[in-house]
Amino acid sequence: MGTGVSILAFNLAALLRPSSKDPKNAEVYECGMDPVGTPWVSPNIRFYTIALVFVAFDVETLYIFPWAVEFKKLGLPGFLEMMTFIGILFIGLLFAWKQGALKWE
Repeated sequence: MGTGVSILAFNLAALLRPSSKDPKNAEVYECGMDPVGTPWVSPNIRFYTIALVFVAFDVETLYIFPWAVEFKKLGLPGFLEMMTFIGILFIGLLFAWKQGALKWE
């Protein structure tokens, strides 16, 4: 049934989408400017590395916020666990820094 729904969706999309043989429609359009150069430019891998490090630390903030809200109830064991967690994050940041993952050249 899943395969049938997939095939039906693709065929329905092929029937309903607009189609044009004009080569001007295949051009890249951005802000009304004519495209310059090729669209097949490979971005620097450092962009992805920095983005992944950012996402990792951004997601970890989601774990720190609830801990901060319940800080008084958790007491010393909760504090030590969070310091361990932050320490592991800090070691990861130092590793990324030492490997040169945060340098933008």
